[in-house]
Amino acid sequence: MDPSTEDLPVIVLGAGPIGLACAAELRGRDQSVLVLEQSDRVAENVHQWAHVRMFSPWEELVSAAGVKQLGAQWKPPKASVYPTGQQWVSQYLDPLGQALSDWIRFDRRVVGVSRLDRDLLVESGRAEQPFVIHARRSNGCIERILARAVVDTTGTWQRPSPLGSEGYPVAGEIDHADRIVHTMPDPADPCWAGQKVAVLGSGASALTSLVALTRQGENAASSVVWAVRRGSVDQALGGGENDELPARAALGDKVRRAISDGRITVVTQFRVAAVYSEAEDTVALVSSDGGTVEGLDRIVCTTGFRPDHSFLSEVRLDLDRQLEAPAGIAADIDPNWHSCGSVPAHGYQSLEQPDAGLFIAGIKSYGRAPSFLAMTGFEQVRSIAAYLAGDLQAAQSVQLDLPETGVCGGSGDFDAEPEACCNTSEGRVSR
Repeated sequence: MDPSTEDLPVIVLGAGPIGLACAAELRGRDQSVLVLEQSDRVAENVHQWAHVRMFSPWEELVSAAGVKQLGAQWKPPKASVYPTGQQWVSQYLDPLGQALSDWIRFDRRVVGVSRLDRDLLVESGRAEQPFVIHARRSNGCIERILARAVVDTTGTWQRPSPLGSEGYPVAGEIDHADRIVHTMPDPADPCWAGQKVAVLGSGASALTSLVALTRQGENAASSVVWAVRRGSVDQALGGGENDELPARAALGDKVRRAISDGRITVVTQFRVAAVYSEAEDTVALVSSDGGTVEGLDRIVCTTGFRPDHSFLSEVRLDLDRQLEAPAGIAADIDPNWHSCGSVPAHGYQSLEQPDAGLFIAGIKSYGRAPSFLAMTGFEQVRSIAAYLAGDLQAAQSVQLDLPETGVCGGSGDFDAEPEACCNTSEGRVSR
């Protein structure tokens, strides 16, 4: 790379938890950095599930570099308490955003990344050229911003998976989009009162949604159907007292009780093939084998998320075709073979793309795999920042201690007692 390029900033895409941690790591090493965020605030995606209590205590939700940026005036929450998404934002992410405000630019939706004067095809002089980030403002104007390196931490929240088990929207899904939600219901929201709701999915977000919809109170749904593709929900409900994630185990126990009490009807081996309207202003789901779930007012789809690589079409990527994750870590994160705890720690070498200086980090680095941990992201960007600062010894020393059981990702209960969780927590998990 041309020596003059070294004076350009590292551009971080996205001001979420991992993007902010990356900026903090770079600032801590006196590196020039600029964070581009498409919304008008930090942690926009966390705001979408702010009402949910997390599985992880505070000690696993703050990065060391972030704490340093906050300085002595910041009063850390009790390490063992489990915060809600809103508490994570208000007590840590917002203050960190303020501390880094000089290096964050809002209202910048990244629509393209390229090498200067080079499209995907051109090889000559490619490695010597800086990156160009094409960012669209809300007024329609496009900015071109030069960078010596790019760290993509844009996440996957904006691209939820569809209802269908084949990866595409099913018949009627687009027509009935107003009946389908991809976020976890807020039990304080009266829109769910008296509704018949189907929850699709078998991960932690599905469990959280089931608990929210069946909580005692005037906003509870009148009927809840849990439709899963698997032949059983036993694995989805967690390991009970043997689960290393006490908050997740408690969530699974609540769902078990709701099933036993008849508040949740379980339908297994249900793969959605269509959604259609019924006579009484309700909709029905049809499975690929002809089964139906009828009389639905709303559908909660928690079937996962997928990364958006469309704005990276003019840079060179090495992605696993199955997971859409960097090829260097794909074999280690494949959910068909690994749980969160069996994933080895990984740093800059596994995340850098063929266009040297471009890294995919955070939950986007896991592609379609659901088991990403916030701690993993913090370690990823620590390694990347050390590498970009020329500290190879620190960059290559990647360490992470993760639990080996339980299903990772997602969030915890809405009304769990934080102190009770603190007294029993053994696992070390974050989203």
